[in-house]
Amino acid sequence: MDSLLKIGILFVLLGTVDANAAPPASGETEHFWYRIAPADQPYIDTQRGSRAFGFRDGKVYLSEDNAKTWAQEAEFADAENIMFSCFLENGNIVFATLNKIFLSTDNLKSYREITVKDRNGNDYLPHTPKNPAKPGSYFYSLDGIHTHQVEGKELMIWGNYCNVSKGAVPVNIYYSTDQGETIKIAYSFGQNKAFQQKDAEHSEYLGDPDNPVVCRHIHSVSYNPAENAFWACSGDIDRKNGHGNECHWLRGTYNKETDAWDWRVMVSSDANSRFKSGGINFSDGKVYWVADANGPKTIRETYDRGVFRCDPKDIANKEKHTVIFPAQYEIAVMTIEGNHIVIPEYGNANPCDCGILYSPDLGKTWGQYDLKELGDRSGVRVNPRNTDGWFRMCLKERWMNRAEVLFIKPKPGKG
Repeated sequence: MDSLLKIGILFVLLGTVDANAAPPASGETEHFWYRIAPADQPYIDTQRGSRAFGFRDGKVYLSEDNAKTWAQEAEFADAENIMFSCFLENGNIVFATLNKIFLSTDNLKSYREITVKDRNGNDYLPHTPKNPAKPGSYFYSLDGIHTHQVEGKELMIWGNYCNVSKGAVPVNIYYSTDQGETIKIAYSFGQNKAFQQKDAEHSEYLGDPDNPVVCRHIHSVSYNPAENAFWACSGDIDRKNGHGNECHWLRGTYNKETDAWDWRVMVSSDANSRFKSGGINFSDGKVYWVADANGPKTIRETYDRGVFRCDPKDIANKEKHTVIFPAQYEIAVMTIEGNHIVIPEYGNANPCDCGILYSPDLGKTWGQYDLKELGDRSGVRVNPRNTDGWFRMCLKERWMNRAEVLFIKPKPGKG
C-alpha cells in the first residue's frame, strides 16, 4: 500500500489533530486502536454522541465534532477543580466542582449554579469545611454512564466517590428527571464515624443521622430496565470500631407520580468479597459487575475477585453467580455498550502499568493488554463510544490524580 495512503488512513482512524501540536501517544492491540488526547487541548471530561465537554486554563469548552474543534468556550475560574460532567439528551450540560454543581442550557453561552434539593424538597447545602482546602468531593463519580431511559423519560443518576482525598463529605445518590434543571438526593448514607472532619463534634457529623447504613463512598449506580429498578454498590471495608460492613448492594425503585424512592439493602459484606464491587451494568436482564475485593484475609483465604454475571434476583447467592473473567487483581470500573466490555485495571494494585481488559462479545472471549508506554495509570469514568466510534476514559495517576484522557476504538470484526 502506498505510504501516503497509509498515513491518510491512520489520520481517519485516530481523528484530526492540530498540525502544530505534538503527536499524541497512539497504538493498537489485537482488539482496538487507542490514542491519548492532545495535552495542549482542553481536558475532555465527558462525551456523548458527537459532543464533548472540556476545561482548561480557567475556561470550560464545548465541542460538537468529537473534540476536533471547540465551538464554544466560557470563563470558569474554578475549571481545574471540575470533578464531574454529563450531557443530557436535550443538549443540557451538567458539570460540578468539588462542592458546587452547574447547568448550561445554551451550549455554554451561559451557566448557573444549581442548589441540590434533599428528599423533603429543602435546599441541600454543602457543609462549611473546618479546613477550607478540604471541602470534600460531593459529586465525583467512578462510572461513566449517568443517564438512563426510565419509562420513556431520561433520568440522570450517580453517586459520589469520596472520602479518599479532598476531605470528609456526606455520601449520596443524586438524580434529575428534568434535564438537570432540578437535582435532588435519591438516597443518603448514614454518619460514618471513620470519615468525619478532624475534631468534629457529633452534632457536626456529616451524613443522614437517621440512617444506620454507612459506607465510605459509592462505586457505581445503574439501571435495569427489565425490572425497572436501580442498583448501587458501595465500599469500602468492614471496620472493627462499631461501624460494621460498608460494602453494600442497594436496590431502588422510583415512583414518578410521587417523586419518591424506595431503597433496600440487598446484601452487605466485608472487603474480601465480590460484593466490594463496582462497574454495575445490565444486559438482557442480567447484572454484570467487577470485584474490588481486598482487605484482611487469613492465610488460607483467596481473594474473591473476577468479572461476574447473574440474574439480579440472585445477587446475594454466590452459587448463582457466573465468573466470566477470573481477574487476579481487584477491579473497580466497567462499562458495557452493546456487546463491548471495557474494563480499566487498577494500577495501584496491579503490577501492570496501564491495563485494559476488553471483550467484544459480552465476556465470551477476552483480550488483556498493558499499554506500558502510557505509564502507571488507572482508568475511570469510561464513556460509551462517540459518533466516531471511540470510548473515552479518564486516566488517573495514583488513583485520584488527574492525568490523561484515553480513547479506545474497537476494530471491525472484533465485536
